[in-house]
Amino acid sequence: MELMTAPSRPAVFLDRDGVINRTVVRNGVPHPPARLEEFEVLPGVAEALGHLAEHFPLFVVTNQPDVARGMQTRQRVEEMNNYLRCRMPLVEVLTCYHDNDDDCSCRKPRPGLLYEAARRWHIDLTGSFLVGDRWSDVVAGQAAGCRAVLVDMPYSGGERCSPDHRATGLAAAADWILSACTADRTGTPRAPGRCGVKRAG
Repeated sequence: MELMTAPSRPAVFLDRDGVINRTVVRNGVPHPPARLEEFEVLPGVAEALGHLAEHFPLFVVTNQPDVARGMQTRQRVEEMNNYLRCRMPLVEVLTCYHDNDDDCSCRKPRPGLLYEAARRWHIDLTGSFLVGDRWSDVVAGQAAGCRAVLVDMPYSGGERCSPDHRATGLAAAADWILSACTADRTGTPRAPGRCGVKRAG
């Protein structure tokens, strides 16, 4: 008997710090919150995620190199990730705990976290989107075949990448993604018919 496999579906991948929650910028460099008590979801994020979740499974893909650098603990990072999972319509939060010297495949700008999510959840990466606030997010998303939206910030390094769209925040990024899906369904050459898939379950 031939086994049936579920059809692949597109998803939206989201960076965490600076896209979903507030960061602290020191000397032009954004830093994640150090503990759960400092974790602050940005205005409009819950609503934007709610709109996106009506059409896509949502994944967070985040670099947390301070763990490898001895400046943060994995337990505290997981507390913040669990906080998000319990309050937002997310399928999974995938985290890279390595630093540059580890030369791993999961640290953005490499696309390993997206490939892992695609393997686990049968995601069609070529129909998917990524939203991030750093050039490395954009490069990782596009390397995996996704369309990438850059939340443009002074620290983003936007000159180092070529995002498919630039936005002022997650709400604006979500509007563009949903508009792009409508365009796809009406005949845009890129990824026709791959958007607007209802979330399973």
